[in-house]
Amino acid sequence: MTVLLFIAQLATLALLLALCYRPLGAYMARTFTSDRDLAIERGFYRLVGVQSGSSQSWRNYLRGVLAFSVLGVLVLYALQRLQAVLPGSLGLPAIPEGLAFNTAVSFVTNTNWQSYSPELTMGYTVQFAGLVVQNFASAAVGLAVAIALVRGLAARRSTTIGNFWVDLTRGVLRILLPFSVVAAIVLIIGGVVQNFNGFEHVQTLTGGTATIPGGPAASQEAIKELGTNGGGFFNANSAHPFENPTAWTNLFEIFLMLLIPFSLARTFGIMVGDRRQGRTVLAVMSSLFLLSLISLTLFEYAGGGSATRTAAGAMEGKEQRFGILASTLFGTSTTLTSTGAVDAAHDSLTPLGGMMTLINMMLGELAPGGVGSGLYGFLIIAIVAVFLAGLMIGRTPTFLGKQVGGREIKLASLYLLTTPAIVLAGLGISFAIPALTGDLTKVSIFNPGQHGFSEVLYAFTSAGNNNGSAFGGITANTPWLNAALAGAMFLGRYLPIVFVLALAGSFATQDVRPANEGTLPTHRPQFAVLVFGTVLVVSALTYFPVLALGPLAEGLV
Repeated sequence: MTVLLFIAQLATLALLLALCYRPLGAYMARTFTSDRDLAIERGFYRLVGVQSGSSQSWRNYLRGVLAFSVLGVLVLYALQRLQAVLPGSLGLPAIPEGLAFNTAVSFVTNTNWQSYSPELTMGYTVQFAGLVVQNFASAAVGLAVAIALVRGLAARRSTTIGNFWVDLTRGVLRILLPFSVVAAIVLIIGGVVQNFNGFEHVQTLTGGTATIPGGPAASQEAIKELGTNGGGFFNANSAHPFENPTAWTNLFEIFLMLLIPFSLARTFGIMVGDRRQGRTVLAVMSSLFLLSLISLTLFEYAGGGSATRTAAGAMEGKEQRFGILASTLFGTSTTLTSTGAVDAAHDSLTPLGGMMTLINMMLGELAPGGVGSGLYGFLIIAIVAVFLAGLMIGRTPTFLGKQVGGREIKLASLYLLTTPAIVLAGLGISFAIPALTGDLTKVSIFNPGQHGFSEVLYAFTSAGNNNGSAFGGITANTPWLNAALAGAMFLGRYLPIVFVLALAGSFATQDVRPANEGTLPTHRPQFAVLVFGTVLVVSALTYFPVLALGPLAEGLV
């Protein structure tokens, strides 16, 4: 791909996102503030015994999130274990216990980590009734939690932050489902397969035989990207021509990944009554995205040695139909959101290029982040930035008229510390206790030295941040990694949600303080720069030592 063509693609992507930003952001704000229910929603509420007009405290909201998610894990685990007796199993056996547990947690937490070849492991029933359902449900949970935090910031002396079951239902039926249907149709037009043909045996040109898997890929691909899920129908994910056949479908999939997370910035501005706040969020998210994209692209063109520089870039592991530029755009999008889909092998990126995908996740995936999780992660950083500014100028920090006191900054700090603690603990235990982990250097890591270390670091970073992408050189379907990564995914998803909802409840009980001459304006460029710097400093101080042991050491040799 030429530079001019890439610039045209990037401009097209920016134009499409800009065109959708205002109407979609406003539509989502109306969706979660309307007091009217659709007929199908009223029927569902009667079925499950929910009163749509009632609002919940943050504790009850959290109970709903956890109960729904635990039930999802149990149901998805059961479907996998029963696959052999289910219709549409394509003759595939039941999923082993450890892998089934890992996969159930993975899809319920919006991670979609896959330690298996999907087309050779999952039948249609498990794909449709299990994985696809969770693609919708997990994205809707993240969206609901973000909306609950925004309500807490906008509320005045309230003890409630909304109704989880109503937010979940509206997120699925009014946003994710209709947009996914449209996206699936577009992907089918673009050549993504959608059939129930199972495995077809064909004769090759050389007289041999080959088995070609089919299936309803387009319908899963749509919500996989729109819901920032990332789990592929085929093992090669979006590098597979059945999932992503052309350059324009590749661009469309990137657009789907970024659509809702970027538009939520406007939803936030509308719901708190100050659209300038939304524009500030959008500006910082966009700046971080561009910085990451430029860095990854430069590292890939610089290559990892004289051979790649002679070839004008590192093409190993990249699809010829996409090239380096489209691959770096996809890689930046998938790791700065919580999607984790790939159109190139991240394990084959140059050492410093691979480091950029790691850093994207280590930033907290907030530029623009996953559906819902990106917005609430960004707001946590903004709250910390306000607190730091208050310390520097000697005034009580406030954010959108709400005081950031001891309770609030403790919750925000716990949020920021949770994921790094999970990632680094999992990484350390994996290498420190071979008797427990099975000695990864013998059963999982087949690349010695710094790159093998980077593969394990990437696995726990991806799991803890609910991304799901991987450095493919690691064998993750082992007893230790199935259990450890499942624990990282579950804790990395729900512990931060606990702190977010507690923060929402704390803010909701406060009244709005009027702005005065000592109030820090949070809609101006100065605050945007402060938030930008806070994101980089917090991540750098936390993760620099492990980056120095892995990709930095490998890349600077």
